Amino acid sequence: MARSTSRTSSNPRRPRRTLADFVKAFLAFLALAALVVGVPGSLAYFVGWPLADEMPSMEMLQQQITVNTFISVLTVVVWLAWAQFTACVLVEVKAAVSGVGMPVRVPASGMSQALARQLVAALLLVMAGAASFAPGLAQMGSGPEEPSRPAVASSAQQTPGQQVRDSARDQTAGHAESAKRTAESAKEQGTKFYRIQPPEGRHHDSLWEVAQRHLGDGRRYNEIYQLNKDRVQPDGSRLSQASLIRPGWIMEMPADAHGGDVVEMPDDAPQVSQEVRQQIQDYDDAGGKAGGAQQGGGAQQGGDTDTAQISVPTQRPAVPDTGHEVATPVTDSSSSSSFGLSEALIASPLLAAGLLAALGHRRRTALWQSAMGTVAGRGGREPSVPTGAAADAQDSLLVGADPEAVRFLDRSLRGLSASLAAESRPLPVVHAAWLSEGELHLQLGRPEARPPAPWQEGKDPGVWHVERSATGTYENGDTASPYPGLVSLGTHEGSRLLLNLESVPGLVSLTGAPQDRAAVLASVAAELATSGWSDRMTITLVGFGEELRALAPTRLRHLEGVEDLLEVMEAETRQRRGALGAAGHDSVLTGRTGHVQNNRWAPHLVLLTAEPTGTQAARLTELASDAGRLGIGYLVGAGSDHVTGAVWQLDVTPEGRLLAPLLGLDLKAQMLPRAQHDAVVQLFKHAEPDHDPSPDPSASPFLVDITERGRPAVYARLVGAYELIGLATPDSERSVLLHEALALLLLHREGVHPQVLAASLWPRGVTADVRDALVERMREWLGTDPDGTPRLRLDAAGRLTLAVSVVSDLDVLRSLHHEATRGRGAGNAAVRERLLSDALDLVRGPLLADRPEGRYGWLAHEIVDAQLPLLVADVALALSEHHLEQGRPEPAVAALTVALSPSPGDERLWNELLRATHATGDMARLAELAGYLVARADRPGAGGRGLPPRTEALLDELLPAWRNADAAAG
Repeated sequence: MARSTSRTSSNPRRPRRTLADFVKAFLAFLALAALVVGVPGSLAYFVGWPLADEMPSMEMLQQQITVNTFISVLTVVVWLAWAQFTACVLVEVKAAVSGVGMPVRVPASGMSQALARQLVAALLLVMAGAASFAPGLAQMGSGPEEPSRPAVASSAQQTPGQQVRDSARDQTAGHAESAKRTAESAKEQGTKFYRIQPPEGRHHDSLWEVAQRHLGDGRRYNEIYQLNKDRVQPDGSRLSQASLIRPGWIMEMPADAHGGDVVEMPDDAPQVSQEVRQQIQDYDDAGGKAGGAQQGGGAQQGGDTDTAQISVPTQRPAVPDTGHEVATPVTDSSSSSSFGLSEALIASPLLAAGLLAALGHRRRTALWQSAMGTVAGRGGREPSVPTGAAADAQDSLLVGADPEAVRFLDRSLRGLSASLAAESRPLPVVHAAWLSEGELHLQLGRPEARPPAPWQEGKDPGVWHVERSATGTYENGDTASPYPGLVSLGTHEGSRLLLNLESVPGLVSLTGAPQDRAAVLASVAAELATSGWSDRMTITLVGFGEELRALAPTRLRHLEGVEDLLEVMEAETRQRRGALGAAGHDSVLTGRTGHVQNNRWAPHLVLLTAEPTGTQAARLTELASDAGRLGIGYLVGAGSDHVTGAVWQLDVTPEGRLLAPLLGLDLKAQMLPRAQHDAVVQLFKHAEPDHDPSPDPSASPFLVDITERGRPAVYARLVGAYELIGLATPDSERSVLLHEALALLLLHREGVHPQVLAASLWPRGVTADVRDALVERMREWLGTDPDGTPRLRLDAAGRLTLAVSVVSDLDVLRSLHHEATRGRGAGNAAVRERLLSDALDLVRGPLLADRPEGRYGWLAHEIVDAQLPLLVADVALALSEHHLEQGRPEPAVAALTVALSPSPGDERLWNELLRATHATGDMARLAELAGYLVARADRPGAGGRGLPPRTEALLDELLPAWRNADAAAG
């Protein structure tokens, strides 16, 4: 049996001991000598034996207590304390020397054993080096002259993860079988062993790192696992999960294992101690006798019983119908399909839905701020139409978004929280969620009692699941979001994994190529900033992503370096600990149930790319050790190596896979590549209220010819009930779809991508041939212009557009307003009055007032519901101003009353109505209107804020007695 020749070269150099280490060791020796030897010697010399020389009698118990009696009792107490401390020292020395298992706890020792451990560690650190905590360990695979290697990281601490269970890992079954065959073959070639190193600080050994060091590839950890699975270790426990190993355990290694810590039996037997040699021999002899279930195995794991695990549920959700067929399959997430859309955005339905909702809110806010005059000189502004990459990104979001999935996730989580609160039960710790088309699975930190209905227990322990059809019983309430830190990482067999970053008991590290790490972190940041299943949170980006603040300025903040982050997080960690203690909560989860819902319990998630120094990494690790219960999460994607002390380790590959071997995860990563990242940021920046892009003639608003010669061939009435003029009625089976498709195109004169059209009409998905058949049928229905040109066309960018001969009343309304205020009516009062009156006559009600139930869901992504009321208000205000200038207040009142119907919350209309009513001279009518406004402002739904300040000031001017009337009414 050939011995390894690469042992010395692969053996890391032992860290040098500094003068401070020797000083600490000397002081530890003096302290141990004083406490273990000096204390009993001093007691014997100065006090003597504290016990009486004769048996106590009743007379002795009745005697008066003297100073000598008190000293004797005190001496007995000191002797007992010395005995307990000495026992602690002996226990710690035995554990350190043997290196097997954890030290036995001495009853009621507390600080005594902790002190003994520190003193023994300080002494042995210099006496024997890092690995000399176990002399046998120091000799394994190296002669006395060879340096010992330092301990390395392990997931033997409470680290989430396990192998995907055999019943739930169809894709990995072949790999596991292959690893098992490799392991058996390796055993035939030779028998080598490795002993798991004791921890050095927070750094532990792990099978991944053992495989990386001694097999050259960390992914071969499964070969080691298969060789040692379920075999009895020296401390009596067994290896049942690849992520749970302990110092002192022995691992049989494949034949090609190499390195200074690998022992080859029997060649290396003389180089290890008799005790270790015997342990290896016993372990080797029992190798073929390992059974399946072991007696008391769970009990042996002790503290590991509540270790979090992430596994694909054995009760597999149905593979969802994504509904988004990409015309040309792509393999690179940053590339595009033949239609120019981003596969990365299309494949991220929760992220896309959040971005669209946030973008719509931003555009509505910009419209109202412009309308209310908060942006100087920008009255009547409409958001610019995106072009180029931004337009492609918007189309990709429209195709990929799944708002129903967001609502299902949000409703399920809030409903669970409300149900648990009703039963006076706390929220369980949730490490991850698997979301599919029909089900939601929650991976709990530890098994819990039976979940409240309609949730059910999964087949795997510690898993709760609920079906989408069962959540209809949940009512909308004010329940706080229980798990706002959930964020999508990727997909596996049709299910989407959401990791709960704030529940991680430590750091999460991410490695991979810089551009791949950046794409994953950008996706995480964007989804957290816009997620629909959270109420509030803080996301701190360190070393990257300052431009992402455009997505959510109130949630996202940016810091330049790690030192700035440490200063902020150390203060916040102290504050949260104090707040939890003062509130009597054990974690932030307690504060999110029942009536106690405070901003202090909102999560704070840190995404870091700046490279921390060794000292900074240690401080981060210390901060993260208690982060799980404080609602703070750390995701560190810095460098090519995992951060020391990270409890979860993720790797993103160039092929777009996200791997967590010790968690048993292999996902298709959710990413936001740089090109799509920039395009999304551009969309949000263009939606800012103060964004003033340079004029682009190609992006000018669509205006129609409002003269007689511009009469359209097809006219659609959308403002109010949907009516069509100039088209034959299609057959009843296709009428609804054709009408909806035409409405979508009429509201987007810039064009609609075919995939956007399909995703809008069939949110649950449709094949390309059905989509293309509808487009062709619609082209035949709309017909051609007199010159033979089809009225439905495909432009150079691949978008469907309508001919100018197909017009809606909304197009006419916009054109009339533009002509009255900026065209011919701007210099002619009579023309302006006629144009504005014609425009107001077009208003018959809200947009598409009679749309069928369950259809037109795409309107939720539009801002036309905000644009139309503002446009009508602008028309009415301009017409009212004209009538008042002409001394005709009654027509002004009539115009404003029409506009208030679609826009009852527009303060401008109410103030102008007060002025017009005052101009009529009817003060009783004015007082009645003032009373209505006061009562309306005091309604519960109005927030109890009263009248706006500008309205109050106007009433003071027009009707000074209104306050007296209000007081009398009160």
